[in-house]
Formats: sequence, C-alpha cells, structure tokens
Amino acid sequence: MPRRREVPERVSIPDPRFNSQLVTKFINCMMRDGKKSTAENILYGAFDIIKSKTSESPLKIFEQALDNVKPVIEVKSRRVGGSTYQVPTEIRPSRRMALGIRWIIGFARNRAERGMARKLAAELLDAANSRGASIKKKEDTHKMAEANKAFAHYRW
Repeated sequence: MPRRREVPERVSIPDPRFNSQLVTKFINCMMRDGKKSTAENILYGAFDIIKSKTSESPLKIFEQALDNVKPVIEVKSRRVGGSTYQVPTEIRPSRRMALGIRWIIGFARNRAERGMARKLAAELLDAANSRGASIKKKEDTHKMAEANKAFAHYRW
C-alpha cells in the first residue's frame, strides 16, 4: 500500500468484439509473455465453442460464470499475542473479480482436455452451471471463513 496517495485504478479499453471491459480484463489476466493476440484467440475460440454447445450468448454465460465464482468472504491471517488466527473478512469488489478470474484461468489450465480454448470453454460452462473446480474453490473459501467465524472480532 502506498503511503503518499491512493493509486488511481487503470481503466482498460473495451474489447473490439463484445465491447466489454470485463472481457478485456480477462484477456489481460490470461495473457502470458505479452502475447495478447494469442490470449484473444483462445478466449474468442472458447466463446465459439460455448456458442456451438449452447443456444445462449457466450458473453452472458461468461458473466454468469464469473458471478458464480466470485467469493464474498475470505480468511486473512492475523497475529495476536503470539498466535496466528484466520480472521474472516469481506472482500472488496475489485478483489472479488480478480480472484474469480484467476481461479477460472488457473483451473482451466489444469484441465485434461486438449487445447486451451476447449479447457476454458469447459471451465466457463461448468462455472456457469455452478459446478467444477473453480466453484469448489469458492465453496472451500466460504467454508473456511464460516469455520473461523469465532475469530471475527479480531478484524481490524
């Protein structure tokens, strides 16, 4: 955290195909080694696969998947009197989005299908239908916070 002033949040330019800042943010998070066109091709390929598998708009399914994956509460380590407590805290909206995007991309990369576009499409469809590894991660995070609710008074 900076001491002098608050850092302004960068505004990303909406992507050309769907005119959505959320899609741009997802592409930027998925990008490796500055290869943005490759990341775009993977995401748009995943959207094409989603469109062929379902009758709905891929953007709608994408947003639904992100909404289902975003966590509301998490635990943070807090050291009090020589012992460390896992204190449940609410997550601010920008971090919720970042965690949701990170989890979807991470679990998509670990899937068994061939080709990143197929992996990503499958993970997005699973997340939109409230199943899959990224949803399990969210539920585990919430369970951990629920289990440590007794330490909520240590919140700062």
